[in-house]
Amino acid sequence: MTAAPPTPELSRPLAVDRVGPGGLAVEVRADAAECVALAARMAIPAVTDLLCRFRLTAIPGAVLLAEGHLQAQVVRTCVVTLEEFETLTEEKFRLRFVPAGRESDDDDPESDDEIAYAGATIDLGEAAAEQLALALDPYPRKPDAVLPDAANDPLDPPFAALARLPRRR
Repeated sequence: MTAAPPTPELSRPLAVDRVGPGGLAVEVRADAAECVALAARMAIPAVTDLLCRFRLTAIPGAVLLAEGHLQAQVVRTCVVTLEEFETLTEEKFRLRFVPAGRESDDDDPESDDEIAYAGATIDLGEAAAEQLALALDPYPRKPDAVLPDAANDPLDPPFAALARLPRRR
């Protein structure tokens, strides 16, 4: 017996056939419990707000083009001071929802990202969560954080102390 896939922290299923010839605008906002779950998934102290706006356009072949704008208020830990600070993460993006098995082999980093879907439903909540993960700075720095002088000293590079150790023969 196979286990059911885990439920996403933020799920907003949308039937593909709801996107008509004129497209469809959809807004996804995380509630308080979803923000807590997203923070745990992203391994950050907190997500205090997340809003993602999608503009969906149907493309032949059951493909949906999504142009979006993500805004998330998050709490991060500074890599310099190790202090927590609140920051706005904002990102505009473009991606395509494609039927499973029909993903492109294109590995051009400038191409639209693709999210495969099965059946007749896409999950805009999971897409918003993935965009948040991509938008987070991997080395967050508090705006006023300054590296210690030793880290900026060109005369004492980081491994200089190792070079001064006696060598074994």
